[in-house]
Amino acid sequence: MDQYRELLKNKKRIVVKIGSSSLRHKETGDLDYIKMETLVRELCDLKNRGKDVILVSSGAIAAGKKVMHLKNEDHEIAVQQACAAIGQARLIETYEKMFSEYGHVAAQVLMTKNTIINDLNRFNAHNTFIELLKLGAIPIVNENDTISTYEIKFGDNDTLSAIVAALVGADLLILLSDIDGLYTDDPRSNPNARFIPIVPELTSDIMGMGKKTTGSDVGTGGMDTKLSAARIATSSGADMIIANSKDVHIIHRIMDGRSFGTLFLANRDDNFFIGDYLKED
Repeated sequence: MDQYRELLKNKKRIVVKIGSSSLRHKETGDLDYIKMETLVRELCDLKNRGKDVILVSSGAIAAGKKVMHLKNEDHEIAVQQACAAIGQARLIETYEKMFSEYGHVAAQVLMTKNTIINDLNRFNAHNTFIELLKLGAIPIVNENDTISTYEIKFGDNDTLSAIVAALVGADLLILLSDIDGLYTDDPRSNPNARFIPIVPELTSDIMGMGKKTTGSDVGTGGMDTKLSAARIATSSGADMIIANSKDVHIIHRIMDGRSFGTLFLANRDDNFFIGDYLKED
């Protein structure tokens, strides 16, 4: 297993996804600036190592609700879309300030399913990402919740991050979550659940370990979405890691080849096409 971890040091294009619950204080729902700054510092250090870095960051709707003093509960779509517009501005402004402190440029990219399903939109999105990376910018990606309807939503940023990884030809996707990685069962309810450090292949048994529940009332992605993301990422030729976001320093530890999280090994499928995957969804 160590040989596979060692190879992570050589990954050149990395997508990192962090969820809403990882960016906020549980007690108040406010942004956790210390964790955000640590995340930014970790990503800037990857850039300084010569890596291409893309961040997929949730949190726009939750941030907007907090600004407008709305409780964290279900609201009609129009309210959520308005909160997304408010919160996305707050989120990207915070990121932009933090990245600039370390001498790096952040760029905002908002996507819907139509970005990928439509051939011209997908072509343009790919070119935009590649040009941003050539310029040395760090794209910050989120779903465009302000205009998304059910039919054109990704639904969760685990899926979105895997789609982005496939779109840009990334060789590593890191999903930062509230769990250490993949277990044989939910460790929060089953003390006998066994941790799985490496997944060479996504068998039906592995896919069956997905749980739809999430430990947070802010995030939307459970283990089932992460395993679906693993299928997309590994089929496109990228390794993927699920790791705990409690200490965001875990990013450089992973990139140093240390054994953190669950590593899903790439199994490129020459017939895989991301547009087809979303059309079937």
